[in-house]
Amino acid sequence: MADWFSTLTQWHWLSVGLVLFILEIFGASGFLIGLALASFVLAGLTAMELVTNWQYQLLWFALLGVVFTVLYWRVFRSFNRNTDEPLLNDRGAQLIGRKFQLEQDLENGQGRVQLGDTLWKAEAETELAVGTRVEVYASEGMILKIRPLQES
Repeated sequence: MADWFSTLTQWHWLSVGLVLFILEIFGASGFLIGLALASFVLAGLTAMELVTNWQYQLLWFALLGVVFTVLYWRVFRSFNRNTDEPLLNDRGAQLIGRKFQLEQDLENGQGRVQLGDTLWKAEAETELAVGTRVEVYASEGMILKIRPLQES
């Protein structure tokens, strides 16, 4: 095995980089880009004969892979933070402010409510009876925090 490693050339690293890059295209969510870049850089270092020993080649590949992967996540992760729909995948947060009538009792302040096509666990500070008008004021995962509306 050590004999095979001792024959590593820039073409091996270039091939590894291309394979990793192609795998990334098929949906690896970004973590293979750092390793592909590390392979390309190592191919260049090996071609310039700056790194010839196979142990150092593997060490540089590991170090560069970690560095490039961390850099990728720090730089490109911020692109997904700014959106015009911040609640798009947070259905519970989208329901805050929604008003509806209870279709079943909330015993000990806990129960279930049907909103749209989803059955949610609901929590209130007090017991609430069927027919009470309530409002969603917070959500924690799949639990909606509700309170009765003040009748005026």
